[in-house]
Amino acid sequence: MAKRTSRERLSDAPAIDPDQIKCSAFALFDRYARYDGPPHKHRKGQLVYVSDGVLRTETETGLWISLPQRGVWIPPNVMHRGLSQRGFALCTLYVDAKHVNALPAHCCTITITPLVRELMLECAKFGWRYARNGPEMRLMSALIDQIATLPQTPLHLPQPKDRRLRAITTALHDNPACDDTLEQFAERVGGSARTLARLFTKETKLGFAEWRRQLRLLAALEALAHGQPVTTVALDVGYRDTSAFIAMFRQMLGTTPGQYFNHAEIRAAAASAQAAHSAAEYS
Repeated sequence: MAKRTSRERLSDAPAIDPDQIKCSAFALFDRYARYDGPPHKHRKGQLVYVSDGVLRTETETGLWISLPQRGVWIPPNVMHRGLSQRGFALCTLYVDAKHVNALPAHCCTITITPLVRELMLECAKFGWRYARNGPEMRLMSALIDQIATLPQTPLHLPQPKDRRLRAITTALHDNPACDDTLEQFAERVGGSARTLARLFTKETKLGFAEWRRQLRLLAALEALAHGQPVTTVALDVGYRDTSAFIAMFRQMLGTTPGQYFNHAEIRAAAASAQAAHSAAEYS
């Protein structure tokens, strides 16, 4: 049976195929009530930036999340799909393959600086409708130059290929708070705990405990981005108290959840970009 997909856009502007646009680089802005798209790929490279909400990006090798402070770079011709059960604001930059030499050669999560955020939202106002020798082209060039300098961040969850490990990771995705040991999982999926631990390290470059901690961090970020209280999130992802969760969060991201998600200014900028982009679509 084919996988059902749903994509509920909140804009009346027609959707486009980025590979049909001849412009070598352009940005788009849109809002979605939810998104569950099919696996697909583009000949263009793609920077996914969510200025409000959260979007999960899945590939054959791992999972990445886009947040108001982080973007996900997807190189040309990489199969991927997006997923979000709640509303989000999406700003996407598309770049022709011949112009991505200075950008990462693999999928990664990158820090979105205030300058890059403003450049992306500004470029989304005019989309692909700009002169190749005008001020918009210079803005686009500055944006691509800046993206090449952005630091990568550890908001990536690699996925194993071994069927036994896949069974374990699926169970943990379904319930991040699960505290079962590798020995307990081994009894259910087959093999020894030692063998599974070795495979985890080989296939994900993370130990089992590290992988589970990373999963819990990403699950927490998704929930926090949708406005759930810190205490609720901490318990839902497997921490016994808020203090332990905040300590983990600070260790991994260098700040507290409250400080990390203080992005009212970003939302205001995104609203401005949406209004300008919508006006351009109908002009």
